Amino acid sequence: MNVKRARRTIGAVAVILALTACGSRLEPETVAEANGGLAGGQAGAPGDPLASGGAAGEPGAVGGEVPGAAGGADPRSAGGGTGGSTGGSTGGATGNGGSTGGGSATGGVKAGSCAGFKNQTGITDKTITIANIADISGPVPGIFEASQQAARAYVEYFNSQGTICGRKLSLVNLDSRADAGADQSATVKACDQAFAGVGSMGAFDSGGAGPAESCGLPDIRAAMTTPERADCATCFGVYSVRTNLVADSGPKWLKSRFPDATKSVAMLYINGGAATINAKSQSAAWAKMGWGMKYVQGIDVAEFNFAPYVQQLKDKGIKMVVYLGPYQNTVKLQQAMQQQGYKPDVFMQDPTIYDQRYVQQAGSLAEGVYVYSTTDLFENKANQEMQLYLSWLQQVKPGAIPNFYGLFAWSAARLFVEKAVALGGKLSRRTMVAELRKVNNWTGNGIHTAMRVGTAETPPCQMIIQYKGGRWQKASPGAWLCGGIVNSGVGG
Repeated sequence: MNVKRARRTIGAVAVILALTACGSRLEPETVAEANGGLAGGQAGAPGDPLASGGAAGEPGAVGGEVPGAAGGADPRSAGGGTGGSTGGSTGGATGNGGSTGGGSATGGVKAGSCAGFKNQTGITDKTITIANIADISGPVPGIFEASQQAARAYVEYFNSQGTICGRKLSLVNLDSRADAGADQSATVKACDQAFAGVGSMGAFDSGGAGPAESCGLPDIRAAMTTPERADCATCFGVYSVRTNLVADSGPKWLKSRFPDATKSVAMLYINGGAATINAKSQSAAWAKMGWGMKYVQGIDVAEFNFAPYVQQLKDKGIKMVVYLGPYQNTVKLQQAMQQQGYKPDVFMQDPTIYDQRYVQQAGSLAEGVYVYSTTDLFENKANQEMQLYLSWLQQVKPGAIPNFYGLFAWSAARLFVEKAVALGGKLSRRTMVAELRKVNNWTGNGIHTAMRVGTAETPPCQMIIQYKGGRWQKASPGAWLCGGIVNSGVGG
């Protein structure tokens, strides 16, 4: 099988989200930084993580060097480790590995010998520069801001713990502006200024595919959204699935839990971009699993009147509704259902609505909704990695709301660090890409289900969660529901 050609776009609705989501706020400082503002490694004051200083032209300054990148422990770590660097001639990473949320910044991997370590593009005697390219400005300002926040959080966490062969991490933030051309320009900058791309997320990421592959840039993205990026030989999505391959574990459990409702199911989706093919693929796969798919219908992006669709749900006797689209439209659909006195036995959506902003807008309509997810719950206090992500996210951006894309960007940063530490003196763009191709059981230290990053295949495990009694909680049993994969025959 040609793995490069087999990769496909993510099974989410990132493109449509970028076009339709609203209400996301972004501070002017973040836009300025992502557009190439200069920041020279001065630690921002607590509560002001975007404060910057330094002179133009400092190494790693373009896009903003992460505070603490040239020094020891981050003074803002609350009860975290105290490790700094000791040089790096004998091992890949130094520091004590302690943290506010448990776990280790290097994942406990065996550090490779630093003998023969060479400076190269993005690597100096003091820093290893990585780039995060995300849609920050554009039609929907801040749509993927969470990915840059998460990458920054992990870099600061790692820098508070140790080094990679005596070098701290430095982060360059670049803005792809929800535009393929801007993504191309940002990727060219990353090729010139950074060793690797880490945690990036863009709705139109096709533009940077060619430049990334041409320069050999290891590009460990939160997810990939276009076929062109998925075909890039040096690009990887931590959340990585193949559109035509659908996990059967969640649907089988739902069928056993709701045998009557799964006989009469409707799939509604935003009609455009990735949502259309994903909805049709999932519907076909679920039908093969024994679900009764009675109504599969796209809704135009500009449609504000959901009443006719709700009437169809009523006329067809639909008992289970699945929706793919931005959470703002989910609320509109649920409001229309309420206004017409229609309430299905089951209402379910992808992780797009696993967001506190959805809960705030939906109010009582959120009660009882189900979500199929490949990530653990943010609310799981027993998951040390999840709490580590949340803790450091608040340190770099107080009040930031965690979400799906941020979580996978954090995981991407951890994956980069673990591979870089293990490679030690053998670290190069070529060896990093080679190591990433071998990754096929990556959980981000338990923060999400095992992902087949290297081969970009759909993972067989997921969980079903529900908003009930004012909080999100797991509905399905055990840690994960695991099973087989069904080929829908659509989008392969």
